[in-house]
Amino acid sequence: MKLIDSHGRHINYLRLSVTDRCNLRCRYCMPAEGLSLLQHGDVLSYEELYRIAREAVSLGVEKIRLTGGEPLVRKGLIGFIERLAAIPGLKELVLTTNGILLREMAVSLRQAGIQRLNISLDSMNPTTFAAITRGGYLGRVLDGIAAAEEAGFSSIKINMVVMRGVNDDELLDFVALTLRKPYTVRFIEYMPTLQDTEWSARSLAGQEILERISQHFSLLPLVSNEMAGPARNFKVGGAVGAIGIITPISGHFCESCNRIRVTASGLVRGCLFDNQAVDLKSHLRSSAHAQVSEILQRIIIDKPGRHHLGKDEPGHGNVAMSRIGG
Repeated sequence: MKLIDSHGRHINYLRLSVTDRCNLRCRYCMPAEGLSLLQHGDVLSYEELYRIAREAVSLGVEKIRLTGGEPLVRKGLIGFIERLAAIPGLKELVLTTNGILLREMAVSLRQAGIQRLNISLDSMNPTTFAAITRGGYLGRVLDGIAAAEEAGFSSIKINMVVMRGVNDDELLDFVALTLRKPYTVRFIEYMPTLQDTEWSARSLAGQEILERISQHFSLLPLVSNEMAGPARNFKVGGAVGAIGIITPISGHFCESCNRIRVTASGLVRGCLFDNQAVDLKSHLRSSAHAQVSEILQRIIIDKPGRHHLGKDEPGHGNVAMSRIGG
């Protein structure tokens, strides 16, 4: 079965947030004072999250990405992953993490059924990393990446949010990682979230990122598969790995968007930056079980044609990434 929205896009990818909690306080993800956390009863149980996943796969979803907050901080995650991995019809089960707890959990994640990891790493300079994350220790993340390789994760993606004047001087260092390691390093345009009035001064367009890299490396374009994310991928001649450019601002990829997302509190959205969301929690906790599948189908059919991120429109530019799975 194929899930086709009203714009003719094939929707086969679910981003499923398991928690709103995080062990970092990244500047582009949440305000300095943090956020009010969900109460225990407002967070979906693993059984409820599993039900959503199972329903989504039965409708035609083939890929699930577990997100947060930071998914590794939630207790019981490994057992939940084992159940997800056993869902008939699910082709890809992947996870995004900040890497802080990865050293201890890499082997268990691999054994439970996670096939690929996306690891957020915005700087390889300990001082810059601590400033971006408000106190994070870079060594923990680097140890986590090494542990993931040792555990057998052959396809590791490293996500770098590029910020002018903050970490853009490290672009070439990140590209150099791909010369000797089978990583895909993805450079992501800084987005106007959390009502950041100075976001445009920090944002580098994807084209500028490519131009800077191309001055030092010869780039070859790569073709992405149907279930891949929004990156345009390239390879440096002779490199083991690859790089990707994600351009939600300068070159939105909405025409090829293939995903929906569910927050840890049960809100299902067709678009990260769409204000329209449906709360699945009440349906999951009532006898109206059949409605969950119907709601997922409706969200997919009504999925917006594109976002209006960066435009001067009410309701945009105030997104706490940790609450909606980034």
